[in-house]
Amino acid sequence: MEDATEVAVTVAGRCPGPSVQDIYAADAVPPPAVLRHEAPPRPMSDADIGAERYWSRDWHEREVRGVWERCWQMACRIEQLPEVGDHVVYDIAHHSLIVVRTGPDPTDVAAYVNSCLHRGTLLRTEPGNATRFRCPFHGFTWDLQGRLVAVPAEWDFPHVRPEEFCLPQAHVAFWGGFVFVNLADDPEPFEDYVEILPEHFAAFPLEDRYLAAHVAKVMPCNWKLAQEAFIESYHIPVAHAQTAAYVGDLNTQYDVYPGVRHVNRMITCEGVPSPSLRDVPPQETVRRMQRDLPFHSGKPIEVGPGDNPRTLLAERARRKIGAAAGRDLSGASDAEVLDAIEYFLFPNLVPWAGHGVPIAYRFRPNGDDPETSIMELMLLFAKAEDGSHPPAASCTQLTVEQSWQEAPELGGAGFIVDQDTDNLRRIQRGLRASRKGAVTLARYQESRIRHFHETLDHYVGLAD
Repeated sequence: MEDATEVAVTVAGRCPGPSVQDIYAADAVPPPAVLRHEAPPRPMSDADIGAERYWSRDWHEREVRGVWERCWQMACRIEQLPEVGDHVVYDIAHHSLIVVRTGPDPTDVAAYVNSCLHRGTLLRTEPGNATRFRCPFHGFTWDLQGRLVAVPAEWDFPHVRPEEFCLPQAHVAFWGGFVFVNLADDPEPFEDYVEILPEHFAAFPLEDRYLAAHVAKVMPCNWKLAQEAFIESYHIPVAHAQTAAYVGDLNTQYDVYPGVRHVNRMITCEGVPSPSLRDVPPQETVRRMQRDLPFHSGKPIEVGPGDNPRTLLAERARRKIGAAAGRDLSGASDAEVLDAIEYFLFPNLVPWAGHGVPIAYRFRPNGDDPETSIMELMLLFAKAEDGSHPPAASCTQLTVEQSWQEAPELGGAGFIVDQDTDNLRRIQRGLRASRKGAVTLARYQESRIRHFHETLDHYVGLAD
């Protein structure tokens, strides 16, 4: 029953069977309007993607210059900086920034280049709290405003003017409780860069969430390979066959919006079987979902004649999420408490909407190594009605050899991501072994990957 089978694709380019919109039309509590819209991908090039993008040193350097030194990228969550002096270190390729709370307002945040202006020593290597940034080598010191305040043996530096020796800064912006940084001298305005994202997330305000779990792992593959595995559902029937009875994988909706460069979306329904299976009893859908997903476990849910499994699963999910958060979620739609509603913001942030799967991913190079990367999985739980919440979770760091399941705070997600990690290791090696030297993508189910590479081509100078 759990083996995937071939499913013919309709002329319209979508898997036969009920679409996401068909499923939503039957939900007991309908979704917000933003989820009832569909933006089928426009025609894009069918050309293969060169494999060298995933291992070439030249490609890595192109991305550093064209993407990481030009694009807005998420550095941390605001709740990771609750007090003045709290800071995190954000590393991207060979760049490093200290992102620090500098004043009483939560948006009093600066991003200083993490390099002593004397002889280049990293000023910080770990998150923490400081009133000043003192170089551990010779003791040059800067305050939280980036001003030079101490020079040991100052008599020997008559040529150093304190007003000209301030720490350089990156640009900072905020959205959805995230802190963004940009290393460019004159970046694109952040409000233009994020395009439709604020409008879409008006129904799912991520600033009302807090960082409940944060796990980072060194991945055995290029950052783009890791990211691409998590922005399509085409692989689920084979790579995660155990989920087929309760995840609508092949009838996922993919949205690529006209004229939008940096944002796309997919919606995968849960509590419905995969189109790769035939005649799954409704009770079996619920049983397997309760078996595999700890959140849905507990007293078995009985499905009566004519019952919709999604309705029953959503009713329990509302109660559990609401009780945990101290919020009234009785009006939350079935989609918001069950489904994988996944957005993408170029180059590397994958925030999810809704409450049922409150995930955000971030992917980036592992230093200057193009064949490994850092993947981060964050769980963003709802704050209480009064805005209170527990402290932001500290980050669990996993090595390339460790399993995601060694981070128990991820619950059942660790097993799923381990399955993907095993495949990604094989893909990275396989691309280096390939005689074809290229990747061939589906038109619909891998349209978000095509869209990503179109935008990437623009930033590395291969397209207008």
